[in-house]
Amino acid sequence: ENKHEEKVQDPDRGEDETRAEMGNKTWADLAGEMKMFLWNPEERTCLGRTAKSWGLILLFYFIFYMCLAGMFAFCMYVMLLTLSPYTPTYQDRVSPPGVMIRPYLNGFTIAFNVSQPSTWQPYVDSMHHFLAAYDDKVQEEKNIECVSGQYFIQGGNESEEKKACQFKRSLLQNCSGIEDPTFGYSKGQPCILLKMNRIIGYRPGAGVPVSVDCKAQKGNESDLRSVDFYPGNGTFDLMYYPYYGKITHVNYTSPLVAMHFTDVKKNYLIPIQCSLNGKGIINDVNRDRFLGRIIFTLSIGK
Repeated sequence: ENKHEEKVQDPDRGEDETRAEMGNKTWADLAGEMKMFLWNPEERTCLGRTAKSWGLILLFYFIFYMCLAGMFAFCMYVMLLTLSPYTPTYQDRVSPPGVMIRPYLNGFTIAFNVSQPSTWQPYVDSMHHFLAAYDDKVQEEKNIECVSGQYFIQGGNESEEKKACQFKRSLLQNCSGIEDPTFGYSKGQPCILLKMNRIIGYRPGAGVPVSVDCKAQKGNESDLRSVDFYPGNGTFDLMYYPYYGKITHVNYTSPLVAMHFTDVKKNYLIPIQCSLNGKGIINDVNRDRFLGRIIFTLSIGK
């Protein structure tokens, strides 16, 4: 009874004892302790540290991270000294060359209906845009005429700007877009351009021009009855090689081979394989459809 009377007479004391026994604190207590931790006016500390302590630790981390940054910059500098901006150090994964086609809009399927211009006009626009750099006037202004049939080897310092040989779109004849602005698409005889990927210092064919041929990959070979190649007999002239890189070979324009599909089976999906042929060319690796060859589908509707 006496204990009960003491609790009744001093309720605050009972609450303090209960709080101490349970180890609980009110939000006001926590806020007060947090405020004191953030700034203690008696000891003049912030987060438990004096101004001198904060200054020393910040100075330590500043020096520490400056040393790390200096070491990283030094390592990068030494590494860059071993690299040439003109020629890649390692080129073991890029030779022999891969190939690509134009137009290239929605994957490797070129499908259109001759009677519906809206289906083939995007291909025509893409061809004109791509060949703008090959306009005869542009090539005459920027590049020089070279001797056909031999490599255009340029000596001197590797940092010197190299000259580039002219490749005029008029060389593509029926696929130049000059006489026929639709590149044959309006007649159901489309032109497709083939280009080799650029490889610095590469001399394709080992002195003999690399040629191109096309065939139906699957199905009946008669589905692809006739293909004309430009320029000439569908070869990449040696005078456009070697390539010296985009830094020094500024005006270089990759040579092209135009494939004019003049007689193709209509209303039928025809998988076509166009391959490079020449010494040192690899075009039969099944796991790489772009190494020395390219496979695309041609569908021409009436």
